[in-house]
Amino acid sequence: MRVVFMGTPEFSVPCLRQLIADGHKVTGVFTQPDKPKGRGNKLTPPPVKVYAEQQNIPVFQPRSMRDGEAVRILEQLQPELIVVTAFGKILPPEVLNFPKYGCINIHASLLPRYRGAAPIQWCVLNGETVSGVTSMQMDAGLDTGDMLLQSQISVTENMTSGQLHDALSELGAQVLSDTLDALLRGELHPQKQDDSLSNYAPMLSKELCPIDFSLPAQQVHNRIRGLNPWPLATVQVGDKTIKVHESVLCADAGGKSGEVMQSGKRLVVSCGDGKCVELLVVQAQGKKAMRAADYLRGNPLPSGTILHG
Repeated sequence: MRVVFMGTPEFSVPCLRQLIADGHKVTGVFTQPDKPKGRGNKLTPPPVKVYAEQQNIPVFQPRSMRDGEAVRILEQLQPELIVVTAFGKILPPEVLNFPKYGCINIHASLLPRYRGAAPIQWCVLNGETVSGVTSMQMDAGLDTGDMLLQSQISVTENMTSGQLHDALSELGAQVLSDTLDALLRGELHPQKQDDSLSNYAPMLSKELCPIDFSLPAQQVHNRIRGLNPWPLATVQVGDKTIKVHESVLCADAGGKSGEVMQSGKRLVVSCGDGKCVELLVVQAQGKKAMRAADYLRGNPLPSGTILHG
């Protein structure tokens, strides 16, 4: 099948790789423009562009999908199908309706549960125990199109958003492969979404970072793992902000909200429900992430210290 692929971040690369492995003719790739990155603000291509160029696939980076340029490109490429995975731009009707088979999106949640820009992170932040990938026939709404196929995985107690991201990225490639196989066999059975079951998953912001230790321990733990790898949960130690990368729930007896219950080789903090979390990996300002025990050797925190977000 002649396919145009639209995607941008690392999450999208396995789907593009799968299209090639399955023998589809990828006639072109659309991705976001190169963006400044790092301290030097060097223009850096998105991961999908890097991979597509390695495969000698033409890459297009239009600033807008609504000014007619995208349709002019599609008229040259003549795709039968457009596959979209974390592209980051809304497609207008003239693009959605261009190919014979329309546009199929690979979305990183079990729709209609999480729609929006950050379904992986909000799944973890909200303490879900199951996640997955949905292939969807795109329409003009935000992740509202008919569902095609789904596959699910368990979200384990200590899984971070980054770990779930990597698992769903690979799962998405398999769901895409299965979806296109079923499409070519005429065996797809689209299902309408129940809008009443949907949650909006907005982009994350640094306003979420400060840890509120008055919350139950489970919610504190979910916040820490849900904000890993970005933007990372934080606590205040004196006038310094400490990033928290990893935590676990623990059986230690609690005290006041935010109270350090153990400090030395372990950094155990009490939460609002009288239960505790152990902070495993932390990062001081200007330093690399380290085990809490290593941090405490140079920065002792006496038991009874109250930590704030």
